[in-house]
Amino acid sequence: MGLLSSKNPKTKQARILLLGLDSAGKSTLLYKLKLAKDIMTIPTIGFNVEVIELEKSLSLTVWDVGGQEKMRTVWEYYCENTDGLLYVVDSTDKQRLEDSRRELKHILKNEHIKNVPVVLLANKQDVPGALTAEDITRMFRVKKLCSDRNWYVQPCCAITGDGLMEGLRKLTGFVKSHMKSRGDTLAFFKQN
Repeated sequence: MGLLSSKNPKTKQARILLLGLDSAGKSTLLYKLKLAKDIMTIPTIGFNVEVIELEKSLSLTVWDVGGQEKMRTVWEYYCENTDGLLYVVDSTDKQRLEDSRRELKHILKNEHIKNVPVVLLANKQDVPGALTAEDITRMFRVKKLCSDRNWYVQPCCAITGDGLMEGLRKLTGFVKSHMKSRGDTLAFFKQN
C-alpha cells in the first residue's frame, strides 16, 4: 500500500469522493492507503485531500469530506467532476445503518455523479458482530440503488488495512472504464 509518485504526463487524474457518516473510518483508511501505516486521526471538520497512485496510468485525488450531520448537508457541493465514489459504512454501527443508507441514496441522486461507479467499504470487519459485505449489500439495497452504475461492496478494516487495496483496485478499474466511456462521449460531441 502507499503512494507511488510519478511525474508522468500520461498519467490521468481521477477525482474520488470519500463519504460516509462520522466515525465510519474514512480518514483512517485514507491515510492507511496513502502512508501504509496507522495514523491517529481526529474527526474531520471540512475535508482532507490526498493523491494516491496505484498505477502509472491513473492518479486518484481523494476528497475525504467530513461525515458529521452538518457536513452532510454540503456533500452535494463536492460532487462536480467526480469520477468515483468510495462510501464507507461502519459495519458495527447498527443503530445508524438506516441513516447511512439514506445518505448514500440521497447523494447518488446528485446529477453530477450520475452513472459514477461506487465502491462501498464495509469497514470495521475486525470487530466481533460486524455485518458482512453481503449484509450491507442487502440492507442498503445496493443492487437497486446502484442499478445505473458499476458498484461493489468490499469488506475491510481501516486499522489493519485488510480489504482496502482490493476495494481501491476495484474502484480504479471501474473509474478507468467510466472515464474511457465518458471520454468517448466527449470526443463524439467535439467532432459533431
